[in-house]
Amino acid sequence: MTKKKTSENYLQKIRNIGIIAHIDAGKTTLTERILFYSKKIHRLGEVHDGTATMDFMPEEQERGITIGSACTSCHWLGRQINIIDTPGHVDFTIEVERALRVLDGAVGVFCGVGGVEPQSETVWRQSEHYQVPKLAFVNKMDRVGADFFGVVKEIQAKLGANPLVMQLPWGQGQDFAGIIDLLGFKYVTFDPETRGAEVQELELTPEQAAEARKWREKLIENLADFDESLLEPYLAGEEISAETLIPIIRKSVINFQTVPVFLGSALKNIGAQPLLNAVCEFLPSPLEVSQVQGLEPVTRKVKSFPVAPDSPLSALVFKISMEGGRLLCLMRLYSGRIQAGENIYNVTQGKEHRAARLFTLHAGHKERLHEARAGEIVAVAGLKEARTGDTYCHLDQKIILEQISEYKPVISLALEPRNAPEEEKLLDGLEKMLKEDPTLSLKRDEDTEQIILSGMGELHLEVILERLRREYKVDLRSGKPQVVYRETIGSSARVEDAFFRELGEELHYGQVSLKLEPIKRSQECQILFELDRTQYPKTWIENVYQAVEDGLQSGVLKGFPVQGVRVSILELKKSPDHSSPIGYHMAAGGALKKGLLQANPLLMEPIMRVDIVVPEDFVGDAISLLGSKGGKVENMYERGGGKVIQALCPLRHLFGFSTELRSATQGRGNFIMKFDRFDVLEANAQ
Repeated sequence: MTKKKTSENYLQKIRNIGIIAHIDAGKTTLTERILFYSKKIHRLGEVHDGTATMDFMPEEQERGITIGSACTSCHWLGRQINIIDTPGHVDFTIEVERALRVLDGAVGVFCGVGGVEPQSETVWRQSEHYQVPKLAFVNKMDRVGADFFGVVKEIQAKLGANPLVMQLPWGQGQDFAGIIDLLGFKYVTFDPETRGAEVQELELTPEQAAEARKWREKLIENLADFDESLLEPYLAGEEISAETLIPIIRKSVINFQTVPVFLGSALKNIGAQPLLNAVCEFLPSPLEVSQVQGLEPVTRKVKSFPVAPDSPLSALVFKISMEGGRLLCLMRLYSGRIQAGENIYNVTQGKEHRAARLFTLHAGHKERLHEARAGEIVAVAGLKEARTGDTYCHLDQKIILEQISEYKPVISLALEPRNAPEEEKLLDGLEKMLKEDPTLSLKRDEDTEQIILSGMGELHLEVILERLRREYKVDLRSGKPQVVYRETIGSSARVEDAFFRELGEELHYGQVSLKLEPIKRSQECQILFELDRTQYPKTWIENVYQAVEDGLQSGVLKGFPVQGVRVSILELKKSPDHSSPIGYHMAAGGALKKGLLQANPLLMEPIMRVDIVVPEDFVGDAISLLGSKGGKVENMYERGGGKVIQALCPLRHLFGFSTELRSATQGRGNFIMKFDRFDVLEANAQ
């Protein structure tokens, strides 16, 4: 009993959180303040100076943006807070996705001027998918045009959240002076001389108290919808203490009923400490979130282990990084424990690996650990063949956890090393980067012998090229970025193909009938057997399936992967003497090619969802520019004195779009785009 209590005590003190937001909302600056006030670091760095602790990659320091999710931990109010600072740029969405997969809570950061921006919506929706309870922090309240209450309305309208206003700004923009705390009913100021480290709680002035009382009533009224114990004292006009409200707020956050909203200016050192208090008070420990479900690998039955260090091991690799040629796995332990030097089983790959060394991470630095326990996020060295999304457990207690979503690359470019030794360095560097980044893909063009690298956007590939030159000293040239296409079919076809040939002094025969049908274009291909598989040798069935699966990787128009097709295998005809696995493999491949040619093959291109933010005066120019790019406007709304234009547009027309938009709007327009779907080229559709 004492042992169980001890394990529960340490788990109750852990908070695994992420900082999520649109690019340039101030996530990294806020994280820097959290580390400074919790005494994890002793000098404040700044993103704009390239000195932020969490932006430790040279590419991040140069651009002033976060590219890779960085992990750190600190202590506050007796809690251990493990933090992942995630990127805001849409090209690095996978970094956010895999961080959210392993977090128990998150802080959504919003710009006080920009409000709920496009990528804010994307990462918020991702967090909803993974059922991550959240707090909101409205940053940059010192900026001209800041509107706290406008942002709160947007959180409600655009994100469908129930914002719980916990603080009020005293002044906004240049007049922003401090924070009114509605729970404690105090006016909170942050001493500029100590860079905000000294926090003062003052009594409210009559003017402040009148405003605070009105909003505190709204806060209690909102909470009373979820907790009836508040109704009676609220209706009786009784004073309700902060101590009474805190557990009710905590419960409402963990149950996804509310999102408490805080505010400040990270750059001006205002608001970080109350937010840290809220992380400890309102976000869940590993014991308070839904228990992660997995599957028993053989029976595929749902299986889970209790969140405790004495349970069987279950851990998920959510990121791979290469350090000096060595592979480092970032993983979340959901149950059990790992000791440095012990063997653990990679159930995804069916291999046992040795966890040679364990570390806690602080941005680019590591601290050695003897043991990692349930609820913790750690780095493990020695798991040589691990990949993002792999599950580790023990050989005698197998479980496989849900894998992390895959993203399809939409843009590619050709790489040309200067000579053969440079090509060897290039391929070595790319092999390591492919392990780190599942959104990259690599192939060699059969006709030109060029190395083709594909990724999520121009910035994504630009960063990879810079890293190849900087880290791996590769001398290379790159072609212009090209769009990655897909192929599909426009009609059904029923085909048959036979193979009968001598190979290696032996006759091989196979005859296969297939039916091809179009399904939803966004769906992966389906391969079905409409025959009794027990009537044929297993090797024939396997070879037919493999031939069809391989054939769908390269279509008949331009050799791009095929999607949106259902292939039904109808019949395998036999020859008494010469039927062979090779024969059926060749016949199935031939039948598929015939079927794709007969079923009206179509080329599909990536369609991007584009959000353009412009001042009202330039709306016409922006829409006109979009029209010239084949874009279709779907929605338009006001935000922060400007307009947001939402449209769909083919990716092939968007190269260099940012330059043209700046030119058309006198440098005042900006945009963000993300992949929406693959769809048929206009020329094909006509």
